[in-house]
Amino acid sequence: MPIDRIESLIRDVPDFPKPGIVFKDITPLLRDAEALASCLDLMQEIAEDARPDVIAGPESRGFIFGTSLAVRMGLGFVPIRKPGKLPWKTRSATYELEYGTDVLEIHQDAVGSGHRVLLVDDLLATGGTMRACGELVTDLGGDVAGCLFLIELAFLKGREKLAGHRVDSLITY
Repeated sequence: MPIDRIESLIRDVPDFPKPGIVFKDITPLLRDAEALASCLDLMQEIAEDARPDVIAGPESRGFIFGTSLAVRMGLGFVPIRKPGKLPWKTRSATYELEYGTDVLEIHQDAVGSGHRVLLVDDLLATGGTMRACGELVTDLGGDVAGCLFLIELAFLKGREKLAGHRVDSLITY
């Protein structure tokens, strides 16, 4: 399936979650089994080239793509979550938002020393979330094998916050 068919299933929702934002809604893509499978095929090609030992992703849409890729590749998946959502001992990273800060957590035993971790999410915007994910992985002794996204909003320059890491996206706006 051509990438433009996948792209046609991403809906623009103006003024969500607040005025002036055009939200990229992937639910029509998720609903289309053939397009979703094609999307995962393309992401898997990139993921295999990164040679990860494990895949990690932030909640919630990072779970959708990251877990699917992990299963396809015979790898484990590591969830990265908002504070208070993981039941075991955690490490946390604080990152900047447009107006304030937020925090992500990972289990302390989720990544071993030297493990190559591919970070997967649906969207690269400003890069703050994925940068925090990378910090969590390296704090645990892991190596970031790359950052993989379905969509990249290039005008927000999130790639700059991920300098030094391989960054791939299927669709760029």
